[in-house]
Amino acid sequence: MTHWLETCRLCVADIKGVLEQLPTRAEREPVLRLGEGGDDTTAIDHAAEEAVVARLAALGESFVLVSEELGERTFGMGGARRVVVDPIDGSVNAKRGIPFFSLSLAVSEGPSMDDVVFGYVYDFGSGEEWTAERGEGAFLGGTRLGAVRPKVPIEILSFEGTTAPAIAERIESVLGLVGRVRVMGSLALSLCHLAAGRVDAVCSLKPARSVDIAAAQLLVRECGLAIELFDDPPFGAAPLDLVQRSRLAAAATPPLVAELASALAQRQTT
Repeated sequence: MTHWLETCRLCVADIKGVLEQLPTRAEREPVLRLGEGGDDTTAIDHAAEEAVVARLAALGESFVLVSEELGERTFGMGGARRVVVDPIDGSVNAKRGIPFFSLSLAVSEGPSMDDVVFGYVYDFGSGEEWTAERGEGAFLGGTRLGAVRPKVPIEILSFEGTTAPAIAERIESVLGLVGRVRVMGSLALSLCHLAAGRVDAVCSLKPARSVDIAAAQLLVRECGLAIELFDDPPFGAAPLDLVQRSRLAAAATPPLVAELASALAQRQTT
């Protein structure tokens, strides 16, 4: 996996160049089109993806690329390998200049979440580099994760995939189950923070896509934590594509994840 780590670091340098070329909201925010993932493609999304795709094409290898804006593209002979990329996870933060957004890149040897063998997430705000290799552990920089685990019961829950109405509809469901709530704006980074024990649970209030979670979920699972797409389980069988199938919950243990899923599935009373 060494060359994939090197490639990811080159992608980070390329995206940093894009950020310098598009320094303010005025340059980053214009909407260019509707992306294949279903969200608006802004100028910053488009430029970052072009830089990453060019870097991956230069490898001269065979794989299927799954990317947030582009969709799927075959390189070389294609084959079983998939490279799942979100060049800017946390696009709203990025275009507004809030320093909490990331590059998320996963390498898989097959079509599902269980086939992911390498995950990489880079935080453009803090400069932190999160990596995982299947069966070899998860790391922040060069330090192995797992010694500090999320708290049980849950003190801090990170909500992602949020709008104000979505939070209003679901916040009552977790009262008594969690102590505090954070809404930070990057699902990939929130899952990394769970792996490090910085937050104690993560929930996506809208269906997650593989490009948002494929890399970070490997850190979570390599740390022995629990994660589920609770509207469409099992997690490991989830296809590496752009379909939004299910909301997500992750925490220290499967019972905690089940409790969160049950709470979020409840119908609200008015």
